[in-house]
Amino acid sequence: MSVMNVGIVGFGRIGAEHARWLAAGAGLAPVAVVDATPARQGIARARGLKAYDELAPLLRDETIHGVLISTPTAMHFDHAAAALSAGKHVMIEKPMAMDLPQSRQLVERAQSAGRILSVFHNRRWDIDYLTVKAAVASGAFGEVINVESRLGQWSSCVGPAAKEYRPGWRNEASFGGGGLYDWGSHFIDQLWRLLFPARPIRVFAQLRGNVWTKDCDDFARVLIDFDSGAVGMVEINTTTTRPQSRWHIDGTSGSASSPHSPDFDTRVWAELRFSAAGREEAPPFTKPDTGLSETQIWEQFAAAARSEGEPAVRMESVLPTMALLDVARESSRRGAAVVLPADLDWQE
Repeated sequence: MSVMNVGIVGFGRIGAEHARWLAAGAGLAPVAVVDATPARQGIARARGLKAYDELAPLLRDETIHGVLISTPTAMHFDHAAAALSAGKHVMIEKPMAMDLPQSRQLVERAQSAGRILSVFHNRRWDIDYLTVKAAVASGAFGEVINVESRLGQWSSCVGPAAKEYRPGWRNEASFGGGGLYDWGSHFIDQLWRLLFPARPIRVFAQLRGNVWTKDCDDFARVLIDFDSGAVGMVEINTTTTRPQSRWHIDGTSGSASSPHSPDFDTRVWAELRFSAAGREEAPPFTKPDTGLSETQIWEQFAAAARSEGEPAVRMESVLPTMALLDVARESSRRGAAVVLPADLDWQE
């Protein structure tokens, strides 16, 4: 396999973005699309891609080596399982599936089939997250006490969705909608990895539908206790006209925060402003080199399929994120803190 031919299942806004990233990659080629709507099929054909209205013909195509699953979250498990059963390597848009049991099943299927399975957690390489991670690792905060990770806006998570297929599905629980699964899955993934090897032990969450949906959450607050004594918070609030800081970190040696960006500009989010606990102010944090691009994530996936290394996101490393999403939902349903299962394998 000198070139990995990739089929895209779900050619909405993000599926079309993946086609562009794939076309820019070395040893990669987007070649086919599955989409339920004739309009999106037409867009795919106009870009030189084959287009199908169902999954089976794409999976029968032996020239297709890898499949991207970019359908609504509730469809991830069935589509990914079918692709693995057909012998394809599989990349899934986040979140991996609807819950941890489904995610574990996919990992087991990939292992049994000897196929590469990965999840597109591209925000592990956002410059703001890398800046915060480097600052924590440098010891600038001393012992970390508190980390707050927020996104605020007065706008639904639906955003600029493709209009041809149920554009509001991100506000529907049956499709896996809500802020927790949307931005929250990225931010929770970042948070536990930021404080690793400390491990989450307990979660209290508040998930509410207030303005844009009553069916799932347009406000999500997740509080996490770590075994180091640190506490963390992820908050996705799409119902505020006064957004707070993107990051806020407190430690025994000082605190830092970074500003909100209405344009979701990660360079703005990376502008950490530090105040030392003593009188002497620390110099500004140095930003690390830019992380992996979306195309580079795909290139590593293709290399892994050729047995030339590991994918950028190992499938096992996503299971802790799925566990935290599950426990957050349970906590909100119960209105009480929930302890995480003791048998979880926390792997970066």
